Amino acid sequence: MGQTISLTAADGLAFSAYVAEPAGSAKGGIVLLQEIFGVNSHIRSVADGYAAEGYLVVAPAMFQRIRPDVELGYTDSDMGEARALKQAVEALPAPGVMQDIAASIGRAAEGGKVAVMGYCWGGLLTWRAACMLPGLSAAVCFYGGGMTAGDEPARQALVPTLAHFADQDNHIPLDSVAAFQKAQPGVDVQVYAGQHGFNCDQRGSYDAAAAQLARQRTLAFLGQHLT
Repeated sequence: MGQTISLTAADGLAFSAYVAEPAGSAKGGIVLLQEIFGVNSHIRSVADGYAAEGYLVVAPAMFQRIRPDVELGYTDSDMGEARALKQAVEALPAPGVMQDIAASIGRAAEGGKVAVMGYCWGGLLTWRAACMLPGLSAAVCFYGGGMTAGDEPARQALVPTLAHFADQDNHIPLDSVAAFQKAQPGVDVQVYAGQHGFNCDQRGSYDAAAAQLARQRTLAFLGQHLT
């Protein structure tokens, strides 16, 4: 089990983060970026799982600048609230939450080389971090909503990046994934039979086979670039 701590961004904002530590020496650090539902029980479970694999995991509260202690589920009501929170964060003036991710990288670096990893909106933030922030050695995006649209595919990753997508994702059209892959030949793009959120066992879209395969590929990728 991890614990919730307080970190401080460059502009002085104090924000909470869930930290899960490995039992022994860390193989590296992971900054784990939430879905639009906050640092909820699913994200804490993911953090605990990667800590059990030997990584120091830091999951920052990405809504802190708008509202503290956000922890939502996956109902329609939760979805509406979550989307509004995301829109409010996206509307913040630059650098916005990127400075919170930067502070989290500093904490995760206590475990060694650092990867950033995110799900849904966190996947988009992971892509941006991979292209903008120092201190990273790798990035893993899970169905990053928005990263295949607009100006996002034109960014250039500074570190090796692995991106997981689903072939039946109603939020990320498959043709946009193909276009992203063409624009980003250096990114390892993997597509699974499944829907958006296939990694989350609290959602109806959970797919155990896809989640397991993506986890295996992620662990191999982290082992290659963090150790």
